[in-house]
Formats: sequence, C-alpha cells, structure tokens
Amino acid sequence: MKNTISILCLLLLLLVGCNQNNIQRNKDLENSIHTIVADKNQSEIRVKSLTNFEWEEAFLFTPYSTQGSIEKQLGFNFKDPSNLEMRDDIYLMVFVNGGKVIQYVELDRHTSDFSIGDKDHLTPKKDVISIERNK
Repeated sequence: MKNTISILCLLLLLLVGCNQNNIQRNKDLENSIHTIVADKNQSEIRVKSLTNFEWEEAFLFTPYSTQGSIEKQLGFNFKDPSNLEMRDDIYLMVFVNGGKVIQYVELDRHTSDFSIGDKDHLTPKKDVISIERNK
C-alpha cells in the first residue's frame, strides 16, 4: 500500500512539474521595449537585438485575443498567463523555441500600438515590430 501511495505521489509531482508555470515573463525585455517606445524618434523595434535567449518564432497577439485563437496560431496548447482575452491594455508577445513557449512579454499599449505587418509571426531574421503611436 505504501508503494502505491508513493508511486501516486511521484506521478502527481511529475504532472505538476510538467505544467507551463515555468514559462518566464521577461520583464527586462519589457523594459527595453518600453525605453524604445518612449523615444519618439524610434518607429520600430528589432526584437532579436534585445533578446539574450534562443528563439525560433515570436508571436504578437493583440488585445482581446481569445485562448482559442492564440492556440490556433501557435499550433499547440498554451495557457495564456496574462488573460489577454479580457484585456485591452497590453499586447502579448510569446517566444517559441523547440515547439514550446519559452518566454513571454506584455507590451503596454497606453501610448502606442504595435504591428508586425502581414506576417503571422517573427523570426530572428525577420524581427521588426512597427510602433504606431497613439495621437
């Protein structure tokens, strides 16, 4: 009986350890982007130059993006940590490497909106976000 309980506890710990709570919000990157946005002479953000981690794709989700639309665009399950579906004050940028989300940032949109044009996502070689300042 003790072995069964031990095995169940071990399985529970493994399940808890495999959730997405280890996905890191990158506040340093958020601050770097905020600094660029604050400079009225800047009209774009080159994401790769601001990152110090490996990523293959970055997705920019607009305010009110639903959980379903985020997962559809990513191509896999991902629990949005920012609850973007209910928010209009941020954009969510999600970084993917090796087929999984590794980090995310919340981009404040009080003074600006952001665009990646007609692309579905960014790559390290095509990493430009346009800054569209609110009047």
